[in-house]
Amino acid sequence: MKSRNILAATIATVVLGGCAIHPRPITDDERKAAIQSDEQVMFGQQEPVSGPISLDEAMARALKYNLDHRVKMMEEALAQRQLDLANVDLLPELTAAAGYTSRDNVLASSSQDIVTGQQSLVPSTSSNRQATRADLGLSWNILDFGVSYYSAKQQADRVLATRERRRKVIQLLMQQTRQAYWQAAGAQKLESQIEPLLKQAREALDDSRTIETKGLSDPLQSLGYQRELLSLVLQLESIRDELAQAKPKLASIMDLPPGKPFELAPPDSFPLPQLTVPPEAMEETALMHRPELAEAGYNERIGLNETHKAMAKLLPGVQLSVGAHYDSNDFLVNNSWRDAGVQVSWNLLNLLNAHTIKSAAKAQYELAREQRLALNMAVLTQVHVAWIDYDSRRQQFELTRQLNDVEQRILDHTRNATQANAQGKLAEIRAATSALMSELRLYQSYAAFQGAYGQMIASLGLDPVPDKVSGYDLPTLSKAIRDTETQWERPAVREAAAP
Repeated sequence: MKSRNILAATIATVVLGGCAIHPRPITDDERKAAIQSDEQVMFGQQEPVSGPISLDEAMARALKYNLDHRVKMMEEALAQRQLDLANVDLLPELTAAAGYTSRDNVLASSSQDIVTGQQSLVPSTSSNRQATRADLGLSWNILDFGVSYYSAKQQADRVLATRERRRKVIQLLMQQTRQAYWQAAGAQKLESQIEPLLKQAREALDDSRTIETKGLSDPLQSLGYQRELLSLVLQLESIRDELAQAKPKLASIMDLPPGKPFELAPPDSFPLPQLTVPPEAMEETALMHRPELAEAGYNERIGLNETHKAMAKLLPGVQLSVGAHYDSNDFLVNNSWRDAGVQVSWNLLNLLNAHTIKSAAKAQYELAREQRLALNMAVLTQVHVAWIDYDSRRQQFELTRQLNDVEQRILDHTRNATQANAQGKLAEIRAATSALMSELRLYQSYAAFQGAYGQMIASLGLDPVPDKVSGYDLPTLSKAIRDTETQWERPAVREAAAP
């Protein structure tokens, strides 16, 4: 017997040791497989780029493929699934159970006289050694139903709040796409001008060094000339580095694979859109349409329903139940039967804490209300700040466009007057660099203006895409975005010609 116990303990130790969990690092092969799988998920389902990308298509691609937006869509879907589960909690509980039991001996008992202590009845049994049982019960707790009802209403408001957060992400995404698109358009136009100008500056620098080495000019004059050329080369290198970052930023917003080449198709002019919403109506428009305010309203309703839940928990619980049962025991007169019952329970300690429970729920509701009021003030401030920024950016763009026009004319006159000597080359390179930087500032200024315009749209809470569109392919989304933007703008839209 002792050896058997030792053997059993040994076997149990081995089995339990084998069930222990040990750390298992991710292998390199697993990492490679995960990377390939992630790349397929991130980029595999995209419609390929078939030509130059317009602003509308860029916004459509950002709307359809941007990962941040896809996260918000999944959050909204999750909230909807949680609402479905909350609705299931409103239903009664339907429980089914079945089982089989077997004993190695008879379940028997005897009785004892409580006075004499003697056995009063012979041992007897009222059950079989093997038995089969089945139960089907339906129960409904009215208190739980009331609490679940308000919880479901809260979850329904959370679904709507999640939808408003997704609206906000879309509005900010469209603003970022506008600004990044025009920055990339400027880079695309200017990048072809950088290398020839850099080559010309380096050649002029080499010529000056050769002249200095041969002593054909005053050394101080040659060094001053080289200093200016090196300064211009540094400026051009800085511009080239800045331009090189523009397209990758736009590609990230559109969720294109890093390093994938693509071309843009910007308009031939710089349109200056003006909103149909007059300044005096912007505050009301923002208060009506801003997603943050709608979300705050839903949070306030969630707080109100939290108060209702707290009140419901103070009430007694009433449990209604009906059931059907079966037992194969041969000693039973009725092997199957049905029953029904009512049970009332009340947590009396809740009554002692009723004031605290009510106060906590009321405080949560009042906090949500105050947050909404504070957000109202923040929204009104944002509208005025966005309008000032929008108007200021428009004026800055107008001045930048005029300055660029002057710089381009200076470049034309300089080239016409350039002589075939080193000093003439310096003047031309200086003028060309100044004109290039001016054109870069023009695109940057226009990109900032488009960003301010997008911020103005977002401040008013206007959606770039209708609630319902006929399809979610890129052409349909592009058309929906273009049609919606047309509705925002006044009929007469001024345009500034592109350089």
